[in-house]
Amino acid sequence: MPGGAVPFRRRLLAGAVASLAVLALTVSCANSAAPQRRSATGVRASGSADSPSASASAPAATGGSCDPLRSLKPPAHMPTPGGKMPGGTAMERIVARGRLIVGVDQNTYLFGYRNSDTGQLDGLDIDLVREISRALFGRPDRVQFKAVPSAQRIGILQRGQVDLVAHSMTITCERMEQVLFSSDYLDSGQRVLVTDTSPVKTLADLAGQKVCTARGTTSLTELQRARPAVRPVTVSDWTDCLLLLQQGEVAAVSTTDNVLAGLSAQDPATRITGPRFTYEPHGIAVPKTTPELVRFINGVLAHLRTSGTLRALHERWLGPYGDFYPPAPRYRD
Repeated sequence: MPGGAVPFRRRLLAGAVASLAVLALTVSCANSAAPQRRSATGVRASGSADSPSASASAPAATGGSCDPLRSLKPPAHMPTPGGKMPGGTAMERIVARGRLIVGVDQNTYLFGYRNSDTGQLDGLDIDLVREISRALFGRPDRVQFKAVPSAQRIGILQRGQVDLVAHSMTITCERMEQVLFSSDYLDSGQRVLVTDTSPVKTLADLAGQKVCTARGTTSLTELQRARPAVRPVTVSDWTDCLLLLQQGEVAAVSTTDNVLAGLSAQDPATRITGPRFTYEPHGIAVPKTTPELVRFINGVLAHLRTSGTLRALHERWLGPYGDFYPPAPRYRD
């Protein structure tokens, strides 16, 4: 695993995890080593990490008005990186400002986390943001990151405090009423994480027991829908859930398996179990007032797909932990 993962886990075990406040920090582009494989099969998991078609259905359009898998089509011609951006657009304002302002997580291993060896933010979402910076400025380090808890992701966009949010965010019709999303760059599904000594094998085994989720995520709603008998415990960040699991305060943690993979990688005494019971497409969120920025981001993602870079990023961060592949984009115009 990347440098810094073990010290981070020790801090969790020592009870030093605190809820994050929103803070701004400017970071430079620094590469870290890719996660090392724990075993030939990656994170130990019982049950099946089935494909969505086998264990959970992709969300369908509701009344023809919403399809969370369809985003805005990329522009016919992308601006030259570091060149002049189209007049009157969010991209022009961002370049004139000199930096891209992004809401991210610094507490989710593999996606957005602070590498204790380098002091820098790392992860799949962070690398995607750096590619957007490269497309805007011709360089990947013109980014001001704002660490934000899950529950504040939409609010920080609506208040105009950031240009976009890259925070392992599930695209849903409810959220699409409040913000816009890029095309789907990662598919996952909700499962559960338990300790190695737990007898739990499926979600049904958790009836009447405490299960931890993070506030402001889809995980709580989906957990209650799939198994109403569980007793949910909500916290600010997923690492808080891991701490509660380690201390025996909850029987399990439940969220998307990509996030669970990061938690399990931090603590080898845990395992992911049971099949997926949701389908979760992930996108980069932007304010509803800047649809041109969505198209620009989709252009960046399209280039990353065709160049093989997006696949390489998935392999770098998630390859050791499961079969996560970049989905094909779908557009609504």
